[in-house]
Amino acid sequence: MRFTTYLKDGQPHVGVLDGALVVPVTSDLRRALEAGTDLLAAGRAALASDAPRVPLAELTLAPLVPEPGKIICLGLNYFDHAKEGGREKPEYPWFFYRGKSSLLSHGAAGVVPRVSAKFDYEAELALVIGTKVPRHVSQADALKHVFGYTCFNDMSVRDYQKRTPQWTIGKNFDATGGFGPVLVTADELAPGATGLTIQSRLNGQMMQHATTSDMIWGVAETISLLSECMTLEPGDVIAMGTPAGVGQARTPPVWMKAGDVIEVEIERIGTLVNPISNEA
Repeated sequence: MRFTTYLKDGQPHVGVLDGALVVPVTSDLRRALEAGTDLLAAGRAALASDAPRVPLAELTLAPLVPEPGKIICLGLNYFDHAKEGGREKPEYPWFFYRGKSSLLSHGAAGVVPRVSAKFDYEAELALVIGTKVPRHVSQADALKHVFGYTCFNDMSVRDYQKRTPQWTIGKNFDATGGFGPVLVTADELAPGATGLTIQSRLNGQMMQHATTSDMIWGVAETISLLSECMTLEPGDVIAMGTPAGVGQARTPPVWMKAGDVIEVEIERIGTLVNPISNEA
Protein backbone atom coordinates (compact mmCIF):
# COMPACT_ATOMS: atom_id res chain seq x y z
CA MET A 1 0.00 0.00 0.00
CA ARG A 2 1.17 3.52 -0.78
CA PHE A 3 0.46 6.55 1.40
CA THR A 4 1.21 10.24 1.02
CA THR A 5 0.86 13.35 3.18
CA TYR A 6 -0.75 16.44 1.71
CA LEU A 7 -1.89 19.82 2.96
CA LYS A 8 -5.54 20.73 3.37
CA ASP A 9 -6.36 24.13 4.84
CA GLY A 10 -2.73 24.33 5.89
CA GLN A 11 -2.83 21.10 7.90
CA PRO A 12 -1.28 17.72 7.04
CA HIS A 13 -3.55 14.85 6.07
CA VAL A 14 -2.73 11.28 5.10
CA GLY A 15 -4.13 9.72 1.96
CA VAL A 16 -3.80 6.33 0.31
CA LEU A 17 -2.99 6.06 -3.37
CA ASP A 18 -5.48 4.53 -5.76
CA GLY A 19 -3.30 4.57 -8.85
CA ALA A 20 -2.59 8.25 -9.50
CA LEU A 21 -5.46 9.33 -7.24
CA VAL A 22 -5.44 9.97 -3.50
CA VAL A 23 -8.18 8.95 -1.07
CA PRO A 24 -8.27 10.63 2.37
CA VAL A 25 -7.51 8.34 5.31
CA THR A 26 -6.63 10.27 8.46
CA SER A 27 -4.79 13.32 9.76
CA ASP A 28 -1.13 13.38 10.83
CA LEU A 29 0.80 10.16 10.13
CA ARG A 30 2.85 10.31 13.31
CA ARG A 31 -0.23 10.79 15.48
CA ALA A 32 -1.99 7.91 13.77
CA LEU A 33 0.96 5.59 14.35
CA GLU A 34 1.33 6.74 17.97
CA ALA A 35 -2.36 6.00 18.53
CA GLY A 36 -1.92 2.48 17.22
CA THR A 37 -4.18 3.07 14.22
CA ASP A 38 -4.17 0.13 11.83
CA LEU A 39 -3.33 2.19 8.77
CA LEU A 40 -3.37 -0.80 6.46
CA ALA A 41 -6.96 -1.55 7.47
CA ALA A 42 -7.85 2.13 7.26
CA GLY A 43 -6.29 2.33 3.82
CA ARG A 44 -8.21 -0.72 2.59
CA ALA A 45 -11.45 0.76 3.92
CA ALA A 46 -10.73 4.08 2.20
CA LEU A 47 -10.00 2.35 -1.11
CA ALA A 48 -13.26 0.37 -0.84
CA SER A 49 -15.28 3.49 -0.06
CA ASP A 50 -16.89 6.02 -2.38
CA ALA A 51 -14.83 8.85 -0.85
CA PRO A 52 -13.79 11.45 -3.42
CA ARG A 53 -10.47 10.89 -5.16
CA VAL A 54 -8.09 13.74 -5.95
CA PRO A 55 -5.20 13.45 -8.43
CA LEU A 56 -1.88 13.29 -6.61
CA ALA A 57 -0.48 15.82 -9.08
CA GLU A 58 -3.06 18.41 -7.96
CA LEU A 59 -2.21 18.21 -4.26
CA THR A 60 0.29 20.28 -2.33
CA LEU A 61 2.36 17.70 -0.53
CA ALA A 62 4.05 17.88 2.86
CA PRO A 63 6.98 15.89 4.21
CA LEU A 64 5.60 12.39 4.83
CA VAL A 65 6.04 12.82 8.58
CA PRO A 66 5.92 16.60 9.06
CA GLU A 67 7.11 16.49 12.68
CA PRO A 68 9.03 13.28 13.43
CA GLY A 69 10.07 12.74 17.01
CA LYS A 70 13.53 11.80 15.75
CA ILE A 71 15.24 11.96 12.37
CA ILE A 72 18.35 9.78 12.55
CA CYS A 73 20.71 9.71 9.57
CA LEU A 74 23.62 7.47 8.67
CA GLY A 75 26.80 8.78 7.11
CA LEU A 76 29.22 6.66 5.07
CA ASN A 77 26.83 3.72 4.83
CA TYR A 78 27.92 2.72 1.32
CA PHE A 79 31.54 1.58 1.01
CA ASP A 80 32.11 3.39 -2.29
CA HIS A 81 30.84 6.64 -0.80
CA ALA A 82 33.19 6.27 2.16
CA LYS A 83 36.04 5.57 -0.24
CA GLU A 84 35.33 8.60 -2.45
CA GLY A 85 35.49 10.75 0.68
CA GLY A 86 38.93 9.36 1.54
CA ARG A 87 37.77 7.11 4.37
CA GLU A 88 37.87 3.39 4.98
CA LYS A 89 34.82 1.38 5.97
CA PRO A 90 33.68 2.69 9.38
CA GLU A 91 33.70 0.28 12.29
CA TYR A 92 30.41 1.72 13.58
CA PRO A 93 27.74 3.79 11.81
CA TRP A 94 28.30 7.55 11.69
CA PHE A 95 24.95 8.63 13.12
CA PHE A 96 23.74 12.22 13.11
CA TYR A 97 20.44 14.02 13.64
CA ARG A 98 18.25 16.23 11.50
CA GLY A 99 15.58 18.56 12.85
CA LYS A 100 12.05 18.91 11.52
CA SER A 101 12.65 22.43 10.16
CA SER A 102 15.16 20.97 7.69
CA LEU A 103 12.50 18.86 5.96
CA LEU A 104 10.76 19.69 2.71
CA SER A 105 8.22 17.91 0.58
CA HIS A 106 8.29 16.54 -2.93
CA GLY A 107 7.97 19.48 -5.30
CA ALA A 108 9.16 22.07 -2.80
CA ALA A 109 12.38 23.96 -3.45
CA GLY A 110 15.64 22.99 -1.82
CA VAL A 111 17.27 26.23 -0.76
CA VAL A 112 20.86 27.26 -1.46
CA PRO A 113 21.73 29.29 1.66
CA ARG A 114 23.08 32.82 1.44
CA VAL A 115 26.21 31.82 3.35
CA SER A 116 27.38 29.02 1.06
CA ALA A 117 27.37 27.84 -2.55
CA LYS A 118 28.57 24.31 -1.69
CA PHE A 119 25.14 22.72 -1.82
CA ASP A 120 25.20 18.98 -2.49
CA TYR A 121 22.72 16.14 -3.08
CA GLU A 122 22.52 12.71 -1.45
CA ALA A 123 20.03 10.07 -2.60
CA GLU A 124 18.88 7.93 0.31
CA LEU A 125 16.40 5.28 1.35
CA ALA A 126 14.43 6.32 4.43
CA LEU A 127 12.15 4.35 6.69
CA VAL A 128 9.39 5.25 9.11
CA ILE A 129 9.05 3.38 12.39
CA GLY A 130 5.52 2.04 12.87
CA THR A 131 5.56 0.60 16.38
CA LYS A 132 7.68 1.23 19.46
CA VAL A 133 11.02 -0.56 19.26
CA PRO A 134 12.07 -2.09 22.59
CA ARG A 135 15.58 -1.51 23.81
CA HIS A 136 18.14 -4.09 22.65
CA VAL A 137 15.88 -5.51 19.94
CA SER A 138 17.43 -8.31 17.92
CA GLN A 139 18.03 -8.03 14.21
CA ALA A 140 15.58 -10.90 13.76
CA ASP A 141 12.79 -8.84 15.35
CA ALA A 142 13.79 -5.36 14.18
CA LEU A 143 12.02 -5.23 10.83
CA LYS A 144 8.56 -5.91 12.24
CA HIS A 145 8.66 -2.38 13.67
CA VAL A 146 9.09 -0.70 10.24
CA PHE A 147 5.89 0.74 8.78
CA GLY A 148 7.26 1.70 5.38
CA TYR A 149 9.95 3.13 3.13
CA THR A 150 10.36 6.27 1.07
CA CYS A 151 12.89 8.48 -0.74
CA PHE A 152 15.07 11.02 1.05
CA ASN A 153 17.49 13.65 -0.24
CA ASP A 154 20.02 14.53 2.45
CA MET A 155 21.02 17.83 0.85
CA SER A 156 24.21 19.04 2.51
CA VAL A 157 25.96 22.39 2.92
CA ARG A 158 29.45 20.95 2.64
CA ASP A 159 31.62 23.78 3.95
CA TYR A 160 29.48 24.07 7.08
CA GLN A 161 29.44 20.29 7.44
CA LYS A 162 33.25 20.35 7.58
CA ARG A 163 33.56 23.24 10.01
CA THR A 164 33.17 20.88 12.97
CA PRO A 165 34.03 17.22 13.63
CA GLN A 166 30.30 16.50 13.86
CA TRP A 167 28.14 16.99 10.77
CA THR A 168 24.97 18.37 12.35
CA ILE A 169 25.31 22.02 11.33
CA GLY A 170 25.80 21.26 7.63
CA LYS A 171 22.82 18.92 7.60
CA ASN A 172 20.23 21.15 9.26
CA PHE A 173 19.84 24.23 7.11
CA ASP A 174 16.16 24.93 6.48
CA ALA A 175 14.58 23.26 3.44
CA THR A 176 17.38 20.80 2.75
CA GLY A 177 15.87 17.40 3.61
CA GLY A 178 13.67 16.19 0.75
CA PHE A 179 11.21 13.58 2.05
CA GLY A 180 8.59 11.75 -0.04
CA PRO A 181 6.47 11.72 -2.09
CA VAL A 182 5.00 8.35 -1.11
CA LEU A 183 5.49 5.86 1.68
CA VAL A 184 5.41 2.23 0.53
CA THR A 185 4.43 -0.17 3.29
CA ALA A 186 7.04 -2.70 4.29
CA ASP A 187 4.91 -5.68 3.24
CA GLU A 188 5.27 -4.65 -0.43
CA LEU A 189 9.07 -4.80 -0.46
CA ALA A 190 11.80 -7.32 0.33
CA PRO A 191 12.77 -7.45 4.01
CA GLY A 192 14.81 -4.35 4.81
CA ALA A 193 14.02 -2.97 1.33
CA THR A 194 17.08 -4.74 -0.06
CA GLY A 195 17.85 -5.14 -3.75
CA LEU A 196 16.34 -1.84 -4.90
CA THR A 197 18.07 0.39 -7.43
CA ILE A 198 18.71 3.87 -6.03
CA GLN A 199 19.62 6.83 -8.23
CA SER A 200 19.99 10.59 -8.24
CA ARG A 201 19.71 12.75 -11.34
CA LEU A 202 20.69 16.41 -11.56
CA ASN A 203 18.99 18.20 -14.45
CA GLY A 204 18.36 14.80 -15.98
CA GLN A 205 21.98 13.62 -15.72
CA MET A 206 22.66 10.48 -13.69
CA MET A 207 24.86 11.30 -10.70
CA GLN A 208 24.43 8.28 -8.39
CA HIS A 209 23.48 4.70 -9.21
CA ALA A 210 23.63 1.81 -6.76
CA THR A 211 21.46 -0.75 -5.02
CA THR A 212 20.24 -0.78 -1.44
CA SER A 213 21.97 -4.14 -1.05
CA ASP A 214 25.25 -2.18 -1.16
CA MET A 215 24.61 -0.62 2.25
CA ILE A 216 27.21 -1.49 4.88
CA TRP A 217 24.63 -1.59 7.64
CA GLY A 218 21.21 -2.81 6.56
CA VAL A 219 17.93 -1.69 8.07
CA ALA A 220 17.62 -4.52 10.61
CA GLU A 221 21.16 -4.10 11.93
CA THR A 222 20.79 -0.31 12.07
CA ILE A 223 17.60 -0.53 14.13
CA SER A 224 19.19 -3.09 16.44
CA LEU A 225 22.26 -0.90 16.97
CA LEU A 226 20.16 2.19 17.66
CA SER A 227 18.06 0.25 20.17
CA GLU A 228 21.19 -0.29 22.26
CA CYS A 229 21.07 3.46 22.92
CA MET A 230 17.50 4.73 22.62
CA THR A 231 13.85 3.88 22.28
CA LEU A 232 12.63 4.25 18.71
CA GLU A 233 9.03 5.42 18.59
CA PRO A 234 6.20 5.47 16.04
CA GLY A 235 6.81 8.14 13.43
CA ASP A 236 10.58 8.27 13.93
CA VAL A 237 12.52 8.43 10.68
CA ILE A 238 15.85 6.81 9.77
CA ALA A 239 17.69 7.90 6.60
CA MET A 240 20.03 5.13 5.52
CA GLY A 241 22.93 6.96 3.86
CA THR A 242 23.95 7.65 0.28
CA PRO A 243 26.01 5.83 -2.37
CA ALA A 244 28.99 7.21 -4.29
CA GLY A 245 28.67 10.01 -6.81
CA VAL A 246 27.99 13.04 -4.63
CA GLY A 247 28.94 16.45 -5.96
CA GLN A 248 31.79 17.21 -3.59
CA ALA A 249 33.71 14.09 -4.70
CA ARG A 250 33.68 15.03 -8.39
CA THR A 251 36.46 16.78 -10.31
CA PRO A 252 35.61 19.58 -10.50
CA PRO A 253 33.00 19.51 -7.70
CA VAL A 254 29.36 19.80 -8.76
CA TRP A 255 27.25 22.08 -6.57
CA MET A 256 23.52 22.55 -6.95
CA LYS A 257 22.40 26.05 -7.88
CA ALA A 258 19.20 27.98 -8.42
CA GLY A 259 17.32 26.67 -11.45
CA ASP A 260 18.54 23.08 -11.06
CA VAL A 261 16.21 20.13 -10.52
CA ILE A 262 17.35 17.17 -8.41
CA GLU A 263 15.59 13.79 -8.52
CA VAL A 264 15.97 10.79 -6.21
CA GLU A 265 14.47 7.59 -7.54
CA ILE A 266 14.23 4.27 -5.73
CA GLU A 267 12.93 1.21 -7.55
CA ARG A 268 9.38 0.19 -6.52
CA ILE A 269 9.09 3.24 -4.26
CA GLY A 270 9.00 6.31 -6.49
CA THR A 271 10.74 9.53 -7.44
CA LEU A 272 11.34 12.54 -5.21
CA VAL A 273 11.74 15.76 -7.20
CA ASN A 274 12.93 19.10 -5.84
CA PRO A 275 13.79 22.26 -7.77
CA ILE A 276 16.60 24.35 -6.34
CA SER A 277 16.31 28.05 -5.48
CA ASN A 278 18.36 30.67 -3.68
CA GLU A 279 17.55 31.79 -0.16
CA ALA A 280 15.45 34.95 -0.33
